[in-house]
Amino acid sequence: MKKITLLIVDDHPLFRQGVVDALTLEPDLKVVGQSASGSDALELIRSLKPAIAVLDVNLPGLNGQQITHQVTQEKLSTRILLVTGYDDIEQALHAALAGAAAYCSKNIEPQNLIQIIREVADGKFIFGSRILNSRELDGWISEQMEGTRRSYSEPGSPFHPLSEREMEVLECVVKGKSNKEIAGLLGISHQTVKNHVTSILRKFGVEDRTQAVVYALKHGWVQLKNAEKNSENKI
Repeated sequence: MKKITLLIVDDHPLFRQGVVDALTLEPDLKVVGQSASGSDALELIRSLKPAIAVLDVNLPGLNGQQITHQVTQEKLSTRILLVTGYDDIEQALHAALAGAAAYCSKNIEPQNLIQIIREVADGKFIFGSRILNSRELDGWISEQMEGTRRSYSEPGSPFHPLSEREMEVLECVVKGKSNKEIAGLLGISHQTVKNHVTSILRKFGVEDRTQAVVYALKHGWVQLKNAEKNSENKI
């Protein structure tokens, strides 16, 4: 029997080990690696080439959405299964458009997670508790976009992940820094900071910085402790 190789990534050790223990009991599954950070996870995906990476959306360093986007951009063979504590349709849509194969809540039962892994390994997509082929996934995305406010990053590319610089600006905004402070911290002009903030608001589909902070924390784009650490390192 050819085993399905897996990478498990979550920054909560107890949850991560619980997932590893549950999957290890299955004869057709093999956990080949695990990690607590997004940056390490991307390197492990590149080196270990697991069939499936089970990623928490909310990770220190690169978050699950960013990793998914990068794996898609690099055309790596690993399929991504994103898990989250904040299960909402908008985040699921972000996941699908970033290139994830599946998206589910952390409240899922172990046997259901195992079944999703097997379906993903078989080339299927799992969104909204539905098993989909690629054509059906396209249809699901279209349906959700009709009923969800669109937050365009670039013309024709809704729900696009933030750029690396935008992530740096976002972390500073979450920290409560002004545009002037962000400009000095990152070594860019005040106008450039304003442009990045405007872009972030547009991508998130929110009206002000406070709403952007709430959105970013709720959806796992940044962690408050991670934003604080990164900000301190750049001072």
